[in-house]
Formats: sequence, C-alpha cells, structure tokens
Amino acid sequence: MKLLFDQNLSRDLIWRLADVYPGSEHVLRLGMSSTDDFRIWKFAAQEGWTVVTKDVDYAHLGMTLGPPPKVIWIRLGNCRVSALEDLLRQAFPAIEALHADPELAVLTLPLQIVP
Repeated sequence: MKLLFDQNLSRDLIWRLADVYPGSEHVLRLGMSSTDDFRIWKFAAQEGWTVVTKDVDYAHLGMTLGPPPKVIWIRLGNCRVSALEDLLRQAFPAIEALHADPELAVLTLPLQIVP
C-alpha cells in the first residue's frame, strides 16, 4: 500500500511510517503543491496510490467516482504529527481491509460508529 499524503499533512509522515507503508510519498515532494485536487486524484489512480487527506473534496470524489484511487479521510483537527502517525499505525488493519475490498472507496479516520 503506497500512501500519497496531501499537502495538508506533514511530509514527515513519509519517513515516520516507512516501516508500515513503504514507498509512500507527499504531493510537495512530487512537485504537485499547486496541482488541483482532480489532477492529483487522476495521478493517484494511474500510479496506484491511496490518497491520505484532511480535505473533504477527495472523500466526495471517492464516493462519487469510486476507486481507484482509494481515499483515507483524516477527521482530526490540528494535531501533532505523532498523533497522525499513531492513528495511521493503529488503523493499519482497517486500511488493509479498504484495499482488499474492490468496492470500498473511502475510509474515514478515526473510525466512527454511526448509529
């Protein structure tokens, strides 16, 4: 699973999570800092990336267009990079399940129970 971190997330997540998500990348390091969401979406789909973002637009694209790419939508406010790292480590089984199911498009983290 290669994660593509959106510009609203720290580039440090690449090396902090390299043991769990090897080959991950950040849009800034790919020269896509000013690229619009839909172009990043198409790039991620073509290259086999899973988009990790706090931006609801990617979640909407996932729910509207379906995969690929898969989307991990982080629903945390401002927080330390270590909190995001912990969340993505703890969510590894859920992220694996997202990738295993061809029909799932979006995973919202932290996981929420909806009555």
